[in-house]
Amino acid sequence: MPDPQRPLAPHTLSVPAARTLSNPTLTVPQMLAESPRWLLHLLPWLNIHGGVYQVNRRRIVLRQSDRIAARLVDDKATIDVNALRALSLLRPADEPLLTAISGLLVEERRGAGEDLYKAGDTGEKFYIIVKGKVEIATTDAHGEKLRLALYGDGDFFGETALLNDWRHTTTAQTLTPSIFLTLDRARFRGLLDSSAELRTKFEGLVRQREESPAKQNESGEAGVDIASYNVGEEPELQRTFVDYDEIPRQYQLQTIQTVIRLHTRITDLYNNNYDQLREQLRLTIQAMKEREESEIINDPEHGLLLAAAPSMRIRTRSGPPTPDDLDDLLAHVWKEPAFFLAHPRAIAAFGRECTRRGVPPPTVQMFGSPFLTWRGVPLVPSNKLPINRSNGTRVPHVANRDTEGTAGLTSILLMRVGEQKQGVVGLHQTGLAGEQMPGLSVRFMGIDNYSTASYLVTLYFSAAVLTEDALGILENVEVGNYHDDE
Repeated sequence: MPDPQRPLAPHTLSVPAARTLSNPTLTVPQMLAESPRWLLHLLPWLNIHGGVYQVNRRRIVLRQSDRIAARLVDDKATIDVNALRALSLLRPADEPLLTAISGLLVEERRGAGEDLYKAGDTGEKFYIIVKGKVEIATTDAHGEKLRLALYGDGDFFGETALLNDWRHTTTAQTLTPSIFLTLDRARFRGLLDSSAELRTKFEGLVRQREESPAKQNESGEAGVDIASYNVGEEPELQRTFVDYDEIPRQYQLQTIQTVIRLHTRITDLYNNNYDQLREQLRLTIQAMKEREESEIINDPEHGLLLAAAPSMRIRTRSGPPTPDDLDDLLAHVWKEPAFFLAHPRAIAAFGRECTRRGVPPPTVQMFGSPFLTWRGVPLVPSNKLPINRSNGTRVPHVANRDTEGTAGLTSILLMRVGEQKQGVVGLHQTGLAGEQMPGLSVRFMGIDNYSTASYLVTLYFSAAVLTEDALGILENVEVGNYHDDE
């Protein structure tokens, strides 16, 4: 009988011993942070020279108003006097006039569902929304409610009250608890009556706007005088020319650089399966391309999130992205829209809203992968679009167990692409020394006294929006709404 305390003699070759004669199958180093980077694939890329891309435009004679930047400091609404220049009427105003006007602003707080004014009321106030959401509505010929506009933080309305007596033809109602800075017409008129200098300045601004070139198209560009007439008519021909912007915008290529350092012993002795230098370059280039896509979206100067014009920015009606919201975005970018760009969580939130309404969006195959579509336009995912909590902090896109990480606000972009279509384009310069791919070069920098070889990796890129109507943004998209099945 065998002794249970005594180990049995091996009767076959052990697995660990057998593995000493076996070569494992190796993979290249894997990279969790790598994404498909669909935006870089879908953007048309232009080869530019001299590192600068100049966008020539027709001259704008009537610029649109921007949003007025206001903020809460210690729960008190404040505004910088120069922020009032966002109002087209006050854009050329001097600082004393702006300071006087800002001194008349009064903070008002309203709850959700309160009427600011109704149709037929006298226009008495100019409103700046510091925080909140306001619906402007009217009624149609059948007595049904029609929503005309949805305003949020930074938007303003009622500026006609500063110019003349009038009555509202619409209704304004708060949808959420809101904070305003308001300017009462009577107080403003009292300011002008008390100072002949300020009155002269303001009346000069009004006169300047009235005397500006009357002929412009709906985009604010200088008009082109043309005429149409019927057979038998012989009118005098129009005389015209097309004016250009004297200071066109220029886009300079951005730069991403790093230096790869690798000891020569590594490349000499450990290249039997994979080229060590090649793998170092591959992973570094992947990281640089990830940064490139992020910069194209988020860069403070040329990023797409900041490039959209105020008139091309809309807000969600209720928070989550609904089919109605995407329809409104398509109505803004209606000239040959190419694709939506959204965070994966925003696309999931849109899918939930479609499922709730019983209109599941169809899919389309691109690059061998399925994409959701809406009205035939694909929704392209990118984790580079930020998700912000209500307090303004960014939610990491890395999966975790924190339930707060599933909620937050983001944006959905819709764009037209291509230079011939006056859309969004990517920019790079080819023909660089040591070029590995368009716009990216690798150059050997030498070996130091410690036998370490250095390689300079450089990526040049940028993106340009050729016309304002090529890029629209749906803002304040809530990604955390879920619906329980009944």
